[in-house]
Amino acid sequence: MTRPPEISWGAPTPRLRGPVVAGLDAGRARNAIGVHAGTFSAYQALAAATGALSAHHRPNLAGTAPSVEIGPFAQWSEPGKIVTLDPWGHRVAEVFAPEFKAGLDIRPSIAVTGGSLRMAEINDAVDLGRLRPDGRVLNRAGDIAVTKIAIEPVWWLPGVAARFGLAESALREALFRCSDGMYPALKTDPDRKVFLPPIGGTSIYLFGDPALLHANDRQVSCRVHDECGGSDVFGSDLCTCRPYLALGVEEAVRMAQAGGLGVVVYNRKEGRALGEVVKLLVYNARARAVGGDRAEAYFDRTIEVAGICDARFQALSVDVLHWLGLKRIDRWISMSNLKTDAVTAAGVEIVTQVALPDDMVPARAGVEISAKRASGYYSGA
Repeated sequence: MTRPPEISWGAPTPRLRGPVVAGLDAGRARNAIGVHAGTFSAYQALAAATGALSAHHRPNLAGTAPSVEIGPFAQWSEPGKIVTLDPWGHRVAEVFAPEFKAGLDIRPSIAVTGGSLRMAEINDAVDLGRLRPDGRVLNRAGDIAVTKIAIEPVWWLPGVAARFGLAESALREALFRCSDGMYPALKTDPDRKVFLPPIGGTSIYLFGDPALLHANDRQVSCRVHDECGGSDVFGSDLCTCRPYLALGVEEAVRMAQAGGLGVVVYNRKEGRALGEVVKLLVYNARARAVGGDRAEAYFDRTIEVAGICDARFQALSVDVLHWLGLKRIDRWISMSNLKTDAVTAAGVEIVTQVALPDDMVPARAGVEISAKRASGYYSGA
């Protein structure tokens, strides 16, 4: 097969939609710009250059199929609902088997597996009596049964541009310029409409039976969390990120134990998608500011360093909710007006919004939480 397969984004079946074919080794069949696992492409290049990895390696996908069924849902083919991920990305080996046999290098962009997680805060919640081990969702050792999902970004460029009211050509030009021309096809090949950007992806943790995604009467709790390594992993007390992540997990466990479904979405968008270096530079600027670190100047320090306060663009974060088939969230674990507005604008109903309790706010995070509440964040009041 030498001609690239046509892609009809949003088609009702994967056969009509067509496979996403990326990577230099795809030859003339390539219909996408970029490569899978783009954030790690430099490491793959080193592995190939040193001979540790064959430049023509093709993955053996035997046994890699999803551990549970996800979808399809109506949103997968509704115009404009999903433009930043391939809804069929976890089933490519199954639905594009003929193309595989014909030699096309088609790779999954989503993986689904079972597992467990453990957080000290959940053990604390058990000790305080807020949660009780049930042996199904949560055991006595503190292990939580979950379904883990990893999603690689796959952008449908016309759809991404439309979501922001841009011309596709303007989006392509900006992507080309801001990547130092790394992807010349953005300018030279307008027929290739799919782009695999070299950015971090998304992890989803489902608590409870994933089959409930198809149930109209099930209740759902949801936390959409943007990465903060300093807090999420290393426990920094300058912000409320890990406490809010822990609250999202606790609510998810509680919802699953009550027969509903808990959802935690984790987006790799460190430092409001400005990066960790920028974040730490801002920390220094805040600490050394004339008059000290003040809530009223909290966002100004970031703008002075980065030129923009926030580059996460929450309008893109809703796609994963559509991929899960969610139309209603009963308990929305977030204070962010930006996230809330994006979710409701996308047509997902929020029944109850849950704010972070004051007793979960670290002492040194007072400036951050005060600044956010003043800017429009939900306080629960």
